[in-house]
Amino acid sequence: MKDAIHPTYHTITVAMTDGTSFSTRSTWGTEGATLRLDIDPTSHPAWTGVHRLLDSGGQVHKFKKRFQNIG
Repeated sequence: MKDAIHPTYHTITVAMTDGTSFSTRSTWGTEGATLRLDIDPTSHPAWTGVHRLLDSGGQVHKFKKRFQNIG
């Protein structure tokens, strides 16, 4: 196996949308980094059964503005 081709594996903190967090090991980020989730099992409709419109980038507004004169 080749040396130095694999990413480093270290401990990070994952912050959920409800404010809770947990530690896990990952290749994401650097040692001690915090991964903040926008969607997780506590907020995603697939797990909660409640439909919420998530528009973090303004895509819904752009869509409505673009097609406001149709129909």
